[in-house]
Parts: sequence; structure tokens; C-alpha cells
Amino acid sequence: MFNDIGPLEILALVVLAVIVFGPEKLPKVIQDTARFIRKVREFSDNAKQDIRNELGPEFKDFDFEDLNPKTFVRKQLLENDDFKEIRGSLDLRKEIADVADLKKDFGEVTDLKKEMAEVADSVHGRDTAAAAPLASANGSGAASTTPDLLKKRPDTKGDDHPPFDADAT
Repeated sequence: MFNDIGPLEILALVVLAVIVFGPEKLPKVIQDTARFIRKVREFSDNAKQDIRNELGPEFKDFDFEDLNPKTFVRKQLLENDDFKEIRGSLDLRKEIADVADLKKDFGEVTDLKKEMAEVADSVHGRDTAAAAPLASANGSGAASTTPDLLKKRPDTKGDDHPPFDADAT
């Protein structure tokens, strides 16, 4: 209940209580508050006992904590036999091993992709030997297959402009 109140906040409440009630009335206020809390707890326990008596003997071990939805779901998932099979099939170690295998397979696919790019370069007459030192200097092997976006492309047709539509402006 008071797990989220820090020591400085409690100290501030004590100082505020001394200021509001004064040192003479503070012990009486504390006693009255403690008596009120005891009565509320006693009333709550009596109400729970009455509910258990009214429900009958089959609900003798009924716990009111089970009415909390989170507790109910957790209890159903842990104790229900239908869900044990599902939990058994969710083996994290197996899933992690599968992901590691996929990662290894992805590395093989990447290597195959590089080889295919080299073959395509040789078919199209591109010089892969000149691009290889550039790729190794950049530290990436894929630089030979991807265009350098920082370099300006050579203008093959200087006279071609996109069509101009006067009605579009």
C-alpha cells in the first residue's frame, strides 16, 4: 500500500501533521486513526467470512484474491491442463536455436547474393576487379554491387528535359 512513498515524503507528512494538529493533539489523532483502520479491517474480515458462509462448503477455500483479473488469469494458465501442452510447445531454447540457424542461413544467402552480383557484373561487362579495391577500402564487400549515391551520375543525354506541361502549373 505504501510501497511507492519514499522516506522524504513520509518525513514531509510527519512535519505537516505536527504543523496542522500540533504536538499536543498529534498522539490523540494517531490513536483515533489507528482505531479507525482496525475497525475497517475487522469489518472487511467479517464481510469476507459472511460471504464464505453463505456460499457453502464447496467454496470454503475460496480466496478473494482470485477475483483480481490478473490473479485469475495467472492461476488459470498455471493450473489448467489444456494450457500445459501449449506451454510445453513454447520452448525458448528451441526458438533461439531456430533463430540462430536462420541467421546462419541468411549469411549464406548474403554470400550467394554477392556471388550473383559478381556474375552479373561480368555478364554486363562491368569491371569487378576495379571495384574490389574500392569495396575493400570502404570496408564493405557490398559496395561493388550498389551504386555510390554520393557521386554525380554522368549525364548521357544533356538535351533531354522532362516534358513541360503548362496546364500543370
